[in-house]
Amino acid sequence: MSAIRRINSLFRPEKEGFYRILIPPSLYRRFHIDPITLCDEHADRVVRFFGPPADRTCLIEVKLAGNEDPLYSLQLSDTSDVTQIELDFVIVNDPSSPKFNTHVDEEGRDTLFGWASRNFAEEQKAMTAGLSPGQTRKGLGMTREVLQVLEFFSRILDIKAIKLEALFYHNAITYERHGFSYFSGYHLMRKIHELFQPGRKLYNKMDDSTPFRKRGVAHTVRGRSWAIHDGILLDVDDELLEEGWVSPVMYRMLDNPRNMITFPDPVY
Repeated sequence: MSAIRRINSLFRPEKEGFYRILIPPSLYRRFHIDPITLCDEHADRVVRFFGPPADRTCLIEVKLAGNEDPLYSLQLSDTSDVTQIELDFVIVNDPSSPKFNTHVDEEGRDTLFGWASRNFAEEQKAMTAGLSPGQTRKGLGMTREVLQVLEFFSRILDIKAIKLEALFYHNAITYERHGFSYFSGYHLMRKIHELFQPGRKLYNKMDDSTPFRKRGVAHTVRGRSWAIHDGILLDVDDELLEEGWVSPVMYRMLDNPRNMITFPDPVY
């Protein structure tokens, strides 16, 4: 039986014992959460585990009292390969930072991370505040720690590889710096980097024609990611880019992580 489904079949105390491993230890200290009771200073439980019996997915969520958004949310799923686990998503929000409603459009409809629709006004505010596409708040800079607890969890279950889909360009660059290789999308990522070099096609399209294609930021991860989110790939004639942005599928071998770097020495 695959790992998540096996854990979900356990009794609640055992199940939660496994899943609490996936909460980064620094969150307990920083936000005064008791690691045993999973309650805050006011004795309110702030951690939720979702993993119904026979389900192949689990969700771990930390949501502080009085906050509408989770502080931390991580979802894992089984794959067809029992030696592999999929990181569906991880979100870490700084609750003290301002929120930008990039997740809903002017009609209040879910933008599905910008795939269904966009809220241009909120996106521009978020970009100006230093956020990347897909973010509603600043993060807490915890990618390394999240991957460490995920790796520890995986080793307990004899999982050999972690798989994920990099929804945005900046996600892919971040994960490749942490030992992830590409199942798909490697050639696309290399081509993007190549065409953002001075004088090349994507570089020349950074012409202030929209707020998300600012001059002078083609050398930055965030600047490129916003331009790609804005559809810049579709504006150049190149066979690899004819479909626009297609989220790369990436993986990390626990015993043999290796970097497939497409943006050497990135500037964020």
